[in-house]
Amino acid sequence: MAELVLLATAVGLLGLAFWLTAGSDDDNGGGGLMQPVLVPVPVRRRG
Repeated sequence: MAELVLLATAVGLLGLAFWLTAGSDDDNGGGGLMQPVLVPVPVRRRG
């Protein structure tokens, strides 16, 4: 019985680690770090 609990815990930890690392991309796909967005700033030129 202890082996079954140990196996389930190991599989659960591996699955959790994979799940946390799989969504950490920075391509603005909804997870992980987001790229900064450049916002145009209007400039008034006197001349």
